[in-house]
Amino acid sequence: MRSTVGRGTGTGADTADRDPAIDLVRFVCLALVVVGHSMMVSPVLHPDGTVTTENTLGDQDWFVPVIWIFMVMPLFFVTGGVTGLQSWRRLKARGGTAAQFLRARLLRLVRPATALLAAMVLGLSLARALGVDQQVVQLMATGAGMPLWFLAAYLAAQLNIPVLAALHARSPWLALGLLLGLVVAVDCLREAMPNLAYANLVFVWCAVQQMGFLAADGWTARLSRSGLLAIALAANLALGLVTGLGLYTGNMLVNLNPPNLTLVLLGVSQLAVMELARPVLAALAEVRWIGRLVAMAGRRSLTVYLWHLPLLGAMSGLLLLVPFPKPGAGTAAWWWSRPLVVLALVILLLPVAAAFGRLEDRTTPAATIRCRPAMAGAAVVVVFIPVADAALSGLSLGLLAAGTVCFSVALLLLRGSPLGRRQAFRRRHGRWTIASGLK
Repeated sequence: MRSTVGRGTGTGADTADRDPAIDLVRFVCLALVVVGHSMMVSPVLHPDGTVTTENTLGDQDWFVPVIWIFMVMPLFFVTGGVTGLQSWRRLKARGGTAAQFLRARLLRLVRPATALLAAMVLGLSLARALGVDQQVVQLMATGAGMPLWFLAAYLAAQLNIPVLAALHARSPWLALGLLLGLVVAVDCLREAMPNLAYANLVFVWCAVQQMGFLAADGWTARLSRSGLLAIALAANLALGLVTGLGLYTGNMLVNLNPPNLTLVLLGVSQLAVMELARPVLAALAEVRWIGRLVAMAGRRSLTVYLWHLPLLGAMSGLLLLVPFPKPGAGTAAWWWSRPLVVLALVILLLPVAAAFGRLEDRTTPAATIRCRPAMAGAAVVVVFIPVADAALSGLSLGLLAAGTVCFSVALLLLRGSPLGRRQAFRRRHGRWTIASGLK
């Protein structure tokens, strides 16, 4: 009998409630992203001294159909919906508020990102001071900062969980239907209003996250295997139809920025396949060394995600400056060198994860920290000012510096203060309002 996703997927103090299968899925997704990027980043030094970068994997003829399988971003948001809803429900059960939830989510994501931005600004400023060509500095800033788009989209979806969870509690399918309607409406207007397409950075990923809510409630676990298989096939047939008719491109990398309906359909398929594979995933997660590896990587997953592209770009750039064999991108020698590149990247990530990974740790439960809604709201605005600018204007060294400042200000706004024992007790037992009024 298949276990349900809804057993819990907590973080921090809630490790006993974690779902090992979900953790394994997230680990596999992260590994695929790191490996995939190592096959994409190919800096090229031209005879005139200029440097450009090629997406070697994306230039392969066979890549477009394969990316339907390896485009795992929707699955990230599905599992994020599972864990996010579980975390919000646990916080509410302890008497926590939406502001406390927003604070915890912002700190969890913004602290590691602030360290990355500061390091990138310092490193790129030093490179420019040492005479590195401005074009190379800009190329590094753009490429190394690419993981931040996912952080922004994921954060936007997670911050909406209290509202979306309330809609889900009232009518799960109506809530999902409303989000899908907004996705389709934006897609229909994207030709006439190109900038409106970026609204789907919120609508698409919130819709995919909402499917994770259904999984958290055990809806997918109650379906038969034939039912799950039918859903996966129907989603892929719909995907083939809308791309075959030319309504959307079949290249999922193009569909990723800005996202559109194809990513939602892909998310439906991936959710069904994940549930179909749950018995195998659960068995693998029970293997001791796999469980330890997944647990270790899970505690530092955001650090690995944020830092892998900057490290990969820096490593690739340095190789251009030294007399080291550089096979042409896409050649047989280049492909054979990829395992060495991945190994070198993992070796570089180990000290970085050791140095910065602790920023992901949550030292105190969210329900024990007072957070004023105005402060949480101000922090959200401050964080998304540079994010919105990056989406519309692109990344630059100046914008990375502005992002560092804004993220640091957000961290100051989110400091909060501990609740007293009596206050925490009253919140946990639902007597906060009455007790406060009698004071």
